[in-house]
Amino acid sequence: MSMNVGSPSEDGSEAPMSDINTTPLVDVMLVLLIIFLITVPAVLQTVPVKLPTVTNIATQTKPENVLISVTKDCETFWGQQKIETKQELLDRGVVALKADIKRQQDLGGKVELPEVHIRGDKDMEYRCVGGVIFTMQRAGFLKIGFISEPTIGNVSRE
Repeated sequence: MSMNVGSPSEDGSEAPMSDINTTPLVDVMLVLLIIFLITVPAVLQTVPVKLPTVTNIATQTKPENVLISVTKDCETFWGQQKIETKQELLDRGVVALKADIKRQQDLGGKVELPEVHIRGDKDMEYRCVGGVIFTMQRAGFLKIGFISEPTIGNVSRE
């Protein structure tokens, strides 16, 4: 067995070897990789939750549906008319719901409750739209939806 200490230089003396033995470095890195692969799943603790799947369905706009807009300053609009108080919103919702139910009963068809469509500013606080949702539920509306702007390229054409 022989050992290479260095290569002879031009003047006849041997120069030290400048190559690094990377085998121990690779061994240490593989051991660390295995340790991380074993410990990471133990560190990540998740709660099992079944998330809903999202489908983009075009909104069916009916004349009896209520369109409410909420600005970032918590101003509420019924169509284009500004609503000053939550009580005014509640009263208007009850009147609109009763009128639509009476109209459908007079036509003799199946009674379908109208929907509330809320358009909310993306910079508003949740409490602004939360109060509107609660008030419209108190008025008797069962279906409340949100109008959003689809992302570019995510619109299906049928």
